Amino acid sequence: MNQQERILDYLQQGNTLSRIDSWQALGIIEAPARISELRSKGYKIKTTMKTVKNRYGEKVSIAEWRMFDE
Repeated sequence: MNQQERILDYLQQGNTLSRIDSWQALGIIEAPARISELRSKGYKIKTTMKTVKNRYGEKVSIAEWRMFDE
C-alpha cells in the first residue's frame, strides 16, 4: 500500500487527519502533497483550519483533512 492509499483508507474510515497524525499513525511526513495528489485524482477532501497550542504555548493554525460528506 502506498502513501496515497494509506491516507485515502484512513480518511474513508471517517477519520480526520492532520500533518502530525499522518506522521504518527501512517508514517507519512508530506501529507499535504499526498492530499493534493488525491484531490487531483478527483477525491473530495475538505480542509479545516484549527487553532492549537504548540509545545511553547503559542497559538498556531494547523490543517485537518476529512472526506466530504456526500
